Amino acid sequence: MRKETQKLLVLSLLGLVSVNLAAQQKAKKDTVKGIDEVVVTALGIKRHDKALGYVAEKVGSDTFEETQNNNWAQSMEGKVAGLKVQTAGAGPLGTARITLRGEKSIMMDHNYALIVVDGVPMGNSTTGSDTPAYGAGSGGDVPIDMGNGLNSINPDDIESVTVLKGASAAALYGSRAANGALMITTKSGKTKNGKLKVTFNSYSSFDTVLKWPDWQYEYGQGTLAKNKAGEFYYSYGLSADGVNTGGTSSAFGPKFAGQYYFQYDPTQQGQSLERKLWRPYEDNIKGFWRTGSTYSNSISVESSNEKTSFRTSLTYLNNEWMMPNTGFDRFNFALSFAHQLTKKLKISTKFSYNTTTSDNLPATGYNNQSISYFMIFQNPNVDLEWYKPVWKYGQEQVDQIHPFSSYIDNPYLIAYEMLNGVKKKTITGNITADYQFNSNFSLMLRSGIEILNEKRTTRRPWSSANYLKGYYREQMIKNHEYNNDLLFSYKIDMNKFSLSASAGGSMRYNEYVMNDYQAIGLKTAGEYSLTNALSIPVKYPVPRDKEVNSVYGLFTAGYDNKIFVDITGRNDWSSTLPKANRSFFYPSVSTSFILSDIFNLKSNQLNFWKLRGSWAKVGIDSDPYLLDNYYTASNITGSVISPTTFNNPTLKPEKNTNIEAGMDFSLFKSRLNFNFTAYQNVSENQIIPVSLPFESGFSKRVINAGKIRNRGLELSMDAYPVKSKNFSWKIGGNWSTNENRVMSVPDGFDGIVSNVGGVVFYKMEVGGSLGDMYGYKLLRSPDGKVVYRDGLTEIPAGIEKVGNAFPKWRAGLQNDFKIKNFTISFSFDGQYGGIAYSQSHHKMSEQGKLTSTLPGRENPGGMIIGDGVTQNPDGSYSPNTKAVTVSSYYGDYYRRANVETNSFSTDFIKLRDARISYSFSKEIIQPLGLEDLTLAIFGKNLWMWTKFPMFDPEVATLDNATITPGVEMGQLPTARTVGFQLNLKF
Repeated sequence: MRKETQKLLVLSLLGLVSVNLAAQQKAKKDTVKGIDEVVVTALGIKRHDKALGYVAEKVGSDTFEETQNNNWAQSMEGKVAGLKVQTAGAGPLGTARITLRGEKSIMMDHNYALIVVDGVPMGNSTTGSDTPAYGAGSGGDVPIDMGNGLNSINPDDIESVTVLKGASAAALYGSRAANGALMITTKSGKTKNGKLKVTFNSYSSFDTVLKWPDWQYEYGQGTLAKNKAGEFYYSYGLSADGVNTGGTSSAFGPKFAGQYYFQYDPTQQGQSLERKLWRPYEDNIKGFWRTGSTYSNSISVESSNEKTSFRTSLTYLNNEWMMPNTGFDRFNFALSFAHQLTKKLKISTKFSYNTTTSDNLPATGYNNQSISYFMIFQNPNVDLEWYKPVWKYGQEQVDQIHPFSSYIDNPYLIAYEMLNGVKKKTITGNITADYQFNSNFSLMLRSGIEILNEKRTTRRPWSSANYLKGYYREQMIKNHEYNNDLLFSYKIDMNKFSLSASAGGSMRYNEYVMNDYQAIGLKTAGEYSLTNALSIPVKYPVPRDKEVNSVYGLFTAGYDNKIFVDITGRNDWSSTLPKANRSFFYPSVSTSFILSDIFNLKSNQLNFWKLRGSWAKVGIDSDPYLLDNYYTASNITGSVISPTTFNNPTLKPEKNTNIEAGMDFSLFKSRLNFNFTAYQNVSENQIIPVSLPFESGFSKRVINAGKIRNRGLELSMDAYPVKSKNFSWKIGGNWSTNENRVMSVPDGFDGIVSNVGGVVFYKMEVGGSLGDMYGYKLLRSPDGKVVYRDGLTEIPAGIEKVGNAFPKWRAGLQNDFKIKNFTISFSFDGQYGGIAYSQSHHKMSEQGKLTSTLPGRENPGGMIIGDGVTQNPDGSYSPNTKAVTVSSYYGDYYRRANVETNSFSTDFIKLRDARISYSFSKEIIQPLGLEDLTLAIFGKNLWMWTKFPMFDPEVATLDNATITPGVEMGQLPTARTVGFQLNLKF
């Protein structure tokens, strides 16, 4: 019996057979120690971790069920070494930027990990609003986080996620997996003898703002204006006290000390008839925000027997976000079915249907239509209640109340009239046929689909700052992807040798088109339709189709269940490359040695010792439509716009070469497990746009160039310090570091890869790193003192490196305690070494809104002398003695272009999540017909330490559809969440 068990294990390790080890009743526990962890690898092939020559880290369903998030990916934050889940802080959907082992591509959008659901890759594309994050003064609109394919996945349906971190691990998935892959396996029926199992999961959670900026409420609106008596004063409009000082957004006005001034009167919708008390309204920003709520109910039914298994689930989620009148509804239906038609043929299918609907999602960015913009410009002496009527008397839907500046939209107009709606339907599924010709030879045929149909609407009322006559927009997005795979597999066991070979091919077709209809100006106020446009609505069709055909092969060999070797090869033909370069081949080799078995080192202290290594080279194709020049639609009907980028008809695929090595240990009867990995990744022939002289007629051209190297270390550990019947303690931790180095850049390339707001520039220089942020800094003397001229900081001649957007290392720590029927768990994570520029900090400081701008205000005349030196005509330096007004000083020191003074460390430590649950004993619940009854209270982002002055150090900017780390450009608040959960199993 033991021999048969061993034989089945060897076959399972080859990845072609799934074995239920628990069913091998005669197998000793020590025999399977360390090899009973089954993970899902490329093409959905199940492998035992023991046989893999690369890291494949598995995250179980508990992580997603117990740590509820609107986007399931955020549940993994801090729990997997080398994995970063980044959002833009742009609202409840939380579109995630998932990266593994740092940045490999110059283009920010080309660093994402591939998402694979039940063996079928997801397109997971994001369609932006075609608006930049910084748009103040330029008209136009603002970015809106509408979510992407990740949001459609129901966390209650996830069985496990296997994280394949390197190119070696994902080589069989082709170019999209060059940055690693997340292999999601959804749940299927797992009951015995056809017994029906019903699971009900319900939770309610409540959100409040985690962190606020440090606003000052000691001084009000103004710019140090003085009356005839030489005293600081305030006047809303011209009054007996003096000229108008209420037209500024700055807060360098009089101190709140019991004075009375002519101010805004909401009943008059203008200047007060009498002087009113000069006082602060300390809740005039925080009071706009509410306690958000999320309610979710999920029910699943499953059953299985020897031939058939099925599972179906329904989930409904309702979210009311912290900003008034924002949130979304999500409905999920999932079905899994498998049946053994004959002894040789098995058919299985998985299907999911998702709808996400919202009447209004918040806008982000630095422009009039975002609530972030209002929070920046709100003054301490302005009551939030003054805005609530929204419309001026007799001017409903025509003229809003914004009494302090026509550029600052009313916050309640933003919340209740500037609506960003979405109706999204997503269908994903696959059908798989497995045919076992004999004990050695099998065939798998799988066809998968991902269908996304989405309608977006954008409404801007009359009198909004950027659209005086209103605006209405409809976007119709169709994104369909089809994947078909055919895989032949052969395996054989010859004494101590086990061999298998697989070969197959795939066809992938992605069909994308977005029709964008825009009505700029509305005939009738408050009526939002394309037929109400002042002129003929403009249609912008945007196609983006792509096709990739592939063949691939996998050869695996094992010797004595101690040494394993994998060899893979894949060839792609991509429609986005020219015919001469369309075909590209890439191989991989990986191996693992079970040293504890080879050298017979097993003992009670050392249970398992594995050495592993891998090498892979992956080709990466381009985005669609980079080979020829194309015209785009103009806002003038029937006309087009000439291209500004000169495309390249001779593009070659990028090359990504990955080397990885590591060790795995299991000690003290598997009470302590430790993993170590070192890796290097080199990306060459990157497809990048570079600048051209304007006289060429183009602003950029697309070329192959650049070489980027990533090196890093990953450590992970889990241990059971205490493990007994009534008490156990499990602790897990991980730490990762990544060093990114630019090895070469194109000739004539100025190094500027991208910029945000024309202030922060991401620049590549040989010896530097991706994520290097450049901008203007303070000019300093040789001994490091700030140089002033005429009392204000001297402006340097050019931009310099300020820092890097990405941290030097990240770490996470998880603890789980079981005390009889109670389970207590909590996790911390943090990072060190990165910086971020804050647009909000710049503007709030320039306007005197933060406590950091209080020093110097009590000086005579409100004058301040900057701490530094001035340069003398002979080149020497003397102490700065020139006094300037505090408003001039802070406005200059924190000016928008000064990236240095508005950039801050993004180091943090967070109590990421915590949970206390109680599971009722069998004696109590079995008479009720229940298998399990668990009640829990949980929290997320409960505590944070950071020196970052704004809302959250995990900051990024949503710039159109691109999530750009390292810049805060109108970030929305982050939520602290507390919730309750009920789980029933019948």
